[in-house]
Amino acid sequence: MNREPLLQLTTQQLDYLVAVADAATWAEAAERLGVSQSALSQGLGQLERRLGVALFEREGRRRVLRSSASGVVDYARTVVAETRNLGRWTRAVGSGGEGELRVGMIDLAATVHFGSTLQAFRARHRQLRLHLAVAPSAALSEMLVAGDLSLAVLVDSGRNSGDLECIPLLDDELGIYGPEPRAATDMANWGPWVTFPSSSHTRRLVARKLIELGVRFDVVAESHQPEVLRGMVALGMGWTVLPVRQAETEPNPLRRARPEPLTTRRLVVAQRHSAVQDPAAHLLLGELCQHARLL
Repeated sequence: MNREPLLQLTTQQLDYLVAVADAATWAEAAERLGVSQSALSQGLGQLERRLGVALFEREGRRRVLRSSASGVVDYARTVVAETRNLGRWTRAVGSGGEGELRVGMIDLAATVHFGSTLQAFRARHRQLRLHLAVAPSAALSEMLVAGDLSLAVLVDSGRNSGDLECIPLLDDELGIYGPEPRAATDMANWGPWVTFPSSSHTRRLVARKLIELGVRFDVVAESHQPEVLRGMVALGMGWTVLPVRQAETEPNPLRRARPEPLTTRRLVVAQRHSAVQDPAAHLLLGELCQHARLL
């Protein structure tokens, strides 16, 4: 049986394509890549010739991606992300533990749940450059898919598209807090609400649970920062729902409107499903799971 010949593409050409797709101008893409605009144009021209299709069209003096090129761009993103992962893996293995490990965590995981785990891991692997990104779950998911992180601890959205492999770690209790906590039966007077932005997994979970209770979820202020939400409640701007471990710590802890939590959210450790196994990431993953069992 005759095998279909493979396209003779290079990862550099695909990297050029991703850079142009993400940048506002070709000049910006060339600057990010550290190449001249001429080299960028030549590389993409070679890519078009090897594919046998045009990827760009003219809009005045500008060259822009054709809508039909979206499939090629998606393929390029996957190849570039996997190539980065492979590079990190080979550096880690070839150097006997040296290299870098990029990890992401939501704020509570980094400062409360797993701060000591990260500190101990860094102390045991001093030759490994550990980079920590603290961000909301949605941003961490995007960074994982793009290959910018090896693993991340984030809130389980319950809507995994298959790009990420998630392992449960622990459940966070979420409590209800107001400027003047009333009895739990006085739900008609709860609100208005200060809460996380609409892109937040926790925000969607909170909204669903409050609506199930028959509570009006009128949002008057948003912030990704739990400390900011705590301050808004203390100033009387509204009510909020926060992880108990963040809301009830010193200084100036908030007091729950009712003893029982509104609900719980699940924290998971996530990796790109098809990523090449990074030995350092595998070690840290084991330590995170072990610490979660103790918690």
